[in-house]
Amino acid sequence: MKKFLDTIKFEKWKAWIYLAPALVLLLVFTFWPIFNTVRISFLEQYNAAIERYYGSGYFTASLLNYEIVIDNPDFKTCLSNTLILCVLTVPISTILALVIAVCLNAIKPLQRFLQTIFFLPYVTNSIAIGMVFAAMFGMVRGASGYDNPESVGIINTVLVEVFHVDFINWINTGSSHFHNMVVMVIYIVWNALPFKILILLGGLQSVNKQYYDAAKIDGTSRFRTFTRITVPLLSPMLAYVIITSFIGGFKEYSSIVGIFGENMGPAGSEYTMDTMVGFIYRNIGTAPQVASAGAILLFFIIFAVTMVNLYVSNKKTHY
Repeated sequence: MKKFLDTIKFEKWKAWIYLAPALVLLLVFTFWPIFNTVRISFLEQYNAAIERYYGSGYFTASLLNYEIVIDNPDFKTCLSNTLILCVLTVPISTILALVIAVCLNAIKPLQRFLQTIFFLPYVTNSIAIGMVFAAMFGMVRGASGYDNPESVGIINTVLVEVFHVDFINWINTGSSHFHNMVVMVIYIVWNALPFKILILLGGLQSVNKQYYDAAKIDGTSRFRTFTRITVPLLSPMLAYVIITSFIGGFKEYSSIVGIFGENMGPAGSEYTMDTMVGFIYRNIGTAPQVASAGAILLFFIIFAVTMVNLYVSNKKTHY
């Protein structure tokens, strides 16, 4: 019996030894930064240099940093941009992904090839893709301004030559916030499609074909089959896709940098397209306490939206 107990104790310690490297990495690079961010967000007059060289010092703990963030006009602009992008891109990309997944599931000969094509954007660097989109929508100012540009992107070329529409200043100097937002919505939707298509296509391929056979025997139309069989059976995957999409949408940053650069907006209108994560990065060097407070507020916003999504999905999801 004693030998058996000693063996159990040894196995338990061996398990902890195996887990030690992962636990150390989590403590250093995940749990400590989270704890430190929360701590700094409550400190008034926080100074990174004093914290680094002279210890924690004497700081007053209060909600002042949160008040500064909430009253900051830049924060309100970033929150507005982030909310607009989430509200527009999540439903559009989810609906498109569902339609494309259904179409791919019906195409048998080239299914794997088309899956690979649709998945390529997911494994491509987002900054590189953003630069491509900037070239597609951008144009170079000519002698007479943008009315007679020296070179135009492929989008304006198609609009002029095919649809006979005047040049549109999408992202250059003097462009409107509306046109900037249109470009960002198109890019984010296109970039978000691959992952959603993969998840929904996997769900479609796991659906029992007997449901569709029964619908055919009853003479049910394709649209009714889609709304009454496909969508309900895919509801767990749709719930997962929508929740993760909102979380990713609130963390949007690299796509803005890819198209507009570090200024987060057209030249002359810097930071007009900034997001919540951009606000945090912009303040992390000069005002870490403000950046920390912004990060905590972003966490609670994402948490609240996720809880609402979970509540709605539990009511609508069919397992």
